[in-house]
Amino acid sequence: MKLIRIGPPGAEKPGLLAANGERVDASGFGEDWDETFFGADGLARLSRWAADHLAAARRVPDSERLGPPIARPSKIICIGLNYADHARETGAKVPREPVLFFKATTALSGPDDDVVLPRDSSKTDWEVELAIVMGARARYVSPEDAPGFVAGYALHNDYSEREHQLEHGGQWVKGKSADTFAPLGPFLATPDEVGDVQKLGLWLSVNGESRQKGNTSNMVFGVPQLVSYVSRFMTLLPGDVISTGTPPGVGLGLDPPVFLKAGDVVECGIEKLGQQRQRIVPSIE
Repeated sequence: MKLIRIGPPGAEKPGLLAANGERVDASGFGEDWDETFFGADGLARLSRWAADHLAAARRVPDSERLGPPIARPSKIICIGLNYADHARETGAKVPREPVLFFKATTALSGPDDDVVLPRDSSKTDWEVELAIVMGARARYVSPEDAPGFVAGYALHNDYSEREHQLEHGGQWVKGKSADTFAPLGPFLATPDEVGDVQKLGLWLSVNGESRQKGNTSNMVFGVPQLVSYVSRFMTLLPGDVISTGTPPGVGLGLDPPVFLKAGDVVECGIEKLGQQRQRIVPSIE
């Protein structure tokens, strides 16, 4: 299945993406795609509901906004430097263990929403990433068992304000958490829709110019290892997001570095997980 959420920010309705690409209103199911849904065998129940009701459910015009495909999770955990060539372009060593940091859940936005530059931002950057969405509570999970705890996967653009991230001391979260800095979607794809998650192409362009091109096969730590590793240090709840790192080609790694400005357009995609398009706009605060 491919789960979507449709409507204005803060008032999204649950939906599904049909096999023919039509957007279907799943409000009749009676639940949003949130922690309670995922933690109560929601995907299996939704599959049964769809078998009986999908054909008759209301079709939603493509003109309606797509929100993030899940309701706000309890946490967004990001993995830093998880592609060796990205680590090298930023002058960092390839990590021996996964690098963890958080992104504020208030950064969550729809896949095609505008990205608002933070006040006085001069170094906002892009990072196309594969996101894992948890389907069950996980603590001390083995790599072998980890796939059974995953609800599905989504496209994520991990926007970063590099000055805030790197020049103000402390944790990277400062540069990662501005409002609109976590566009997710357009849909959440269940594992059966994705197949081998370690063989997916990723790409990103800025104003039509290719900037990033990679493949999840080049991740330093794969999905099972990441879910297992993170679950050693915190309890993962249903609906939680783990963003798995970015391939090379970020603005920080260019010579000279290139950062986003108002008016720029960023597009990105992952094989089998769709595409996003964001317009960069100035802060209004």
